[in-house]
Amino acid sequence: MRKPVQYAMKGFAVAAAVTFAWMAIQTFVASEPVTMYDILSPSGVPLAQLLLFTFSGAILSTALYLSDSVGAIESKPQGFFDTLSLVCSRIAMIGVVAIVLVMFYEVVSRYAFNAPTLWANEMSLWIAAFLFMLAGLYAMQQRSHIRIYVIYDIMPRWFQKMADVISVVLIWVFTFTLVWGGYNEAVLKFTRGETFGTAWDPPIPATIKPAILIIMVLVALQALSNLIADWHKEPESHDEIDETEIENIRATLRED
Repeated sequence: MRKPVQYAMKGFAVAAAVTFAWMAIQTFVASEPVTMYDILSPSGVPLAQLLLFTFSGAILSTALYLSDSVGAIESKPQGFFDTLSLVCSRIAMIGVVAIVLVMFYEVVSRYAFNAPTLWANEMSLWIAAFLFMLAGLYAMQQRSHIRIYVIYDIMPRWFQKMADVISVVLIWVFTFTLVWGGYNEAVLKFTRGETFGTAWDPPIPATIKPAILIIMVLVALQALSNLIADWHKEPESHDEIDETEIENIRATLRED
């Protein structure tokens, strides 16, 4: 499957770049250009629909392609939720690049052509919101959230397992209360398409609020998946610097 996904990634990327370039050019030459306002309401605007389709395809295919390879310092996927979290992590990585490109476009448009945009700031905020949430899911899959090992490491293994169970239970309690308290508001914001209230006025609240609940549920499922996967593993010691981890980081930097 890697080759077909690679071909799809390249095809969608080229199509998205060409479509965006044409949209940018016709902004300066067309009498009625397609603008970023049309991206928010693409119905009846073929160029806007094509741009959304190609960009969505490029992001998804690139994320699938990149998730097939795991870095030297990354935990290898051990099940469906691990794979899903890795795909989401690649989308977050693409989001970093997207924010840079959006701001680069804004700077060039503002200072080279004296035509500042009304959408770059909101677009960056929109992408960054999803980026941070997906990064949290990835950190859970990689067991990279901050943990205090001073007491944990001196516990017997059965006590460590009990502590892990309590942690996962607390995550699930928090997730349940979050969904219970925020579900109706999220549905309301999504169904009425609540917008940001700015000049471009994107539906940031309508998309971010439901995404918070969905991604938090995925984090809870990933925490449970980690607990199951790590149940029979030998305890790890965190007293000294892990030389193997340092070598893995160096290997990753050499690959980059």
